Amino acid sequence: MTDRHHLLVHGTTFAAVGDGGDISGVRHGPSPDGLFVRDARHLSRWQLTVDGAVPETLTPVADGDTARCVLVPRGGRTEPPAYTLFREQAVADSAFVECLRVTSNRPVPTTVHLAVTADADFTDQFELRSDHRTYAKAGAVRSREVLGDGVEFRYRRAEWRSCTTVTADPAPDAVEETGTGARRLVWALDLAPHASAVLTLRVMARPHGDRRAVRVPRSPSAVHDQRVSAEDRFVEGIAFPTDWPELAAACVRGLSDLAALQVPAAGPDGEDLRVPAAGAPWFLTLLGRDALLTSLFALPYRPGPAEATLLALAATQARRADPESVAEPGKIAHEVRQGELAHFGQVPFGRYYGSVDATPLFLVLLGAYVERTGDTGPARRLEPHARAAVAWMLDHGGLTARGYLVYRADRGGLANQNWKDSPGAICSADGTRPTGPVTAAGAQGYAYDALRRTAWIARTVWQDEVYAALLQQAAGDLRDRFQRDFWMPDRSFPALALDGEGNRLDALASDAGHLLWSGLLDKEYGEAVGRRLLEPDFFSGWGVRTLAAGQPAYHPLSYHRGSVWPHDNALIALGLARYGLHDEARTVAHTLVDAAAATGHRLPEVLAGYGRDTHPEPVPYPHACVRESRSAAAPLALLSAVGGA
Repeated sequence: MTDRHHLLVHGTTFAAVGDGGDISGVRHGPSPDGLFVRDARHLSRWQLTVDGAVPETLTPVADGDTARCVLVPRGGRTEPPAYTLFREQAVADSAFVECLRVTSNRPVPTTVHLAVTADADFTDQFELRSDHRTYAKAGAVRSREVLGDGVEFRYRRAEWRSCTTVTADPAPDAVEETGTGARRLVWALDLAPHASAVLTLRVMARPHGDRRAVRVPRSPSAVHDQRVSAEDRFVEGIAFPTDWPELAAACVRGLSDLAALQVPAAGPDGEDLRVPAAGAPWFLTLLGRDALLTSLFALPYRPGPAEATLLALAATQARRADPESVAEPGKIAHEVRQGELAHFGQVPFGRYYGSVDATPLFLVLLGAYVERTGDTGPARRLEPHARAAVAWMLDHGGLTARGYLVYRADRGGLANQNWKDSPGAICSADGTRPTGPVTAAGAQGYAYDALRRTAWIARTVWQDEVYAALLQQAAGDLRDRFQRDFWMPDRSFPALALDGEGNRLDALASDAGHLLWSGLLDKEYGEAVGRRLLEPDFFSGWGVRTLAAGQPAYHPLSYHRGSVWPHDNALIALGLARYGLHDEARTVAHTLVDAAAATGHRLPEVLAGYGRDTHPEPVPYPHACVRESRSAAAPLALLSAVGGA
């Protein structure tokens, strides 16, 4: 049986280890194992042997922020284990710490020969994805240096430099070559009868360009104490519903995950910030849309991430056109990467702008932040950035020329540039994909809300009545056009999108719920849409499906064509409440909370679309992020939508 992967996450650092705490350097299922920092694998092997053999896992690693397992040497009933190994691991910022306690079970002295084989291949995360792409790395050189208490692995390619340092206390008796490039740290531990010996191993990763003084924690327990302190700061002061403990538990779990998913970023003046990363394992970085929605969900309870996200995205806002990165003046970044392949331009995601909706969501968050907190400082400071974002929507985005925000497939990046960004996600009911420029319904709702909120800021903060009136008029015109062009009278539902010829893509999709959240639909239309989303073909019993069942395009295990996304449902619940459909909002909220309760109160990135009537437990989507910031913040959005109801 193949080991499962267990993720330990802290900011831009994560470790994926097997049931026994090992890292094999191969990929099992949807994620690779290893220690990763800023998209680079800084440990590709970390394998324990005792007396020359891999020990047997007695108690496997359980899900949690610290990996703990119990191991014994292999044997039979007639030979009870001579010793037991208690293994504990944790990650901190750019660091991995392991405490290994070996306890003798014998009444006589015992010598245990223990070894840890370590290696660092510095593979970029994009090389480990299942997209069948390969990347040339001419001139790349790996080297190793034995230290007095361990070993250091180094990597260079042109100006790119990275290293991983492994140290141990007590120091190993020897560091051996393995013939494969890895190094084996070995000890001979002499144990008195029923005595124990403790080894502490520390791994420090030094990504390219990182000149910070990294302090590796003393032990996994020290990491745990730091993490609990950070999580407590995220949770303290929030009143959770006492009459709905399951929702309270989901909120606490979500806030704990958000604390772990904070990653460093820089503001417009270079100030240090912490912003929500999108998710682990593949997206421990700033993604504009994800950070904006996460911050919107958390805003009533934790406004800090909203301000940090606004400043970080303002700092990376495009100033000029660049077709390679889909950048245009005023556009907000979709994705920011710091890995080797991004650095050398082999993937376009160093600063990538392939998103039609991050820019309006930036304006939505700015308006919501001022309205919620009363703090006008960010709106004053970011006035040039906000005006540039509006100018992008009106000009490059297409609002003036085409009447809508429009995107075109990016051959080197994303084919779809709204939240449903997988290939084929935007389609007709029969699965036909659009040709030409695409006008996605949900993005128009964000644009409408962005124009209205920015008009309010212009009037109340910037004291620019003329500009405010212009934006208010643009919002009203967009609303009128949308209901004329997108509404399908025969289905009493809006189209998912328009193709390049203006034809409606008639798939019935959950994006209609985003229109409720943004307030784009008239009351009559909005109420009809809200009730339709709760009918059995849409509503699985675990949430609203991204695509209603029964359509040829529907697939319960597709990423965006029939699955259930918690953040999508959180937006829907907020939209239902906005249109006065409180019973429907409570139904969505209760089913999501039930789904969270089935998985330790943590909502995954996405669930399969199978119905609860035939599947009494939620079916996981096979490639979901284990931790995802929008899903972590979704219970807070549910709390806003329905309170403790």
